[in-house]
Amino acid sequence: MNAWQLLLIALAALCVAFAGLYFVARRFDNYGVVDIAWSYAFGGLTAFYALGGPGWPVRRALVAAMVVLWSARLGTHLAIRVIGHHPVEDGRYKQLRKDWAGNFKGKMFGFFQMQAVSVVVLGVGFLVVCLNPAPTLHPLEIVGAGVWLLALSGEAVSDAQLAAFKRNARNKGQVCDIGLWRYSRHPNYFFEWLIWVGYFAFALGSPWGWLAIVGPASILYLLLRVTGIPMTEEQSLRSRGDAYRRYQERTSAFIPLPPSKRPPAV
Repeated sequence: MNAWQLLLIALAALCVAFAGLYFVARRFDNYGVVDIAWSYAFGGLTAFYALGGPGWPVRRALVAAMVVLWSARLGTHLAIRVIGHHPVEDGRYKQLRKDWAGNFKGKMFGFFQMQAVSVVVLGVGFLVVCLNPAPTLHPLEIVGAGVWLLALSGEAVSDAQLAAFKRNARNKGQVCDIGLWRYSRHPNYFFEWLIWVGYFAFALGSPWGWLAIVGPASILYLLLRVTGIPMTEEQSLRSRGDAYRRYQERTSAFIPLPPSKRPPAV
C-alpha cells in the first residue's frame, strides 16, 4: 500500500475505534479510559504501518518494536492506575465535566475523536520510516534509538518511584519529592517528551523525516500548556495546597535540575 492508503485506513479505523470507546466510557461513567486507548493506539498504528509499508523490513521491524514497547508500557501503566481507582475518575476529567457542563456529552465525543486524529498526526514519523527502502541504518537512526532507550528507562523509573511513594500509607496527602521527583515536578512528562525526540531523530534518517517534528513539538506544547503540567498542577494545588506550593518554589517544573536553595516565600 502507498502512504495515502495507509494513512486514510489508519485514520478511519481509529475514529471508529474511539467512537466505540466513547460509548464504553459513558457506560462505565469514567472517561479516563481514553488515556489508556490513546497510549495503546500508537503500538497498533505503527504495527499496521510496519506490516503494510514498502520500506526495508529491518527498519520497519525496529521502529515497530520501539513504538510497541513504549506504547504497551505506558498503556499498561495507565490501565493499572485508571482501573485501580475506578469508579473514582481522574481529576482532569472531573474538571472537564464542570467546564463543559452545558454540552458535556457532545464535547467529550469530540474530544475522543480528536484523540484518534492526534494519534495519526503524531504518528506521521512512523509512517515515513516504514516507507524508507534504504537497506542500512542511518547514523541518526542509531542516535534516535539510543535517546529512546534512555528516555523509556527514565519514564519507567519515574513512574515506579511515584507508584512506590503512593503505596506507602504514611505518604497519604504528601508531595512526592524522592528520586527523580526531587529534580523535576514532572520527570515522567520530561522523559515522555524525550521519547518523542528520539522518534524524531530516528525519522530524520528517512526522506521526509523532518515531518516527524510534529511529534515532539506537539507533545511539548500539550505537556507545558494544555493537558499536561497545567491541569496536573491545578489538581495538585487543590489536593495538597501549601505543601505543593513549596514544592513548586524549589523544584524545576519540567527539565530535571538541582533543587533551588532559595528560602520559601512567606
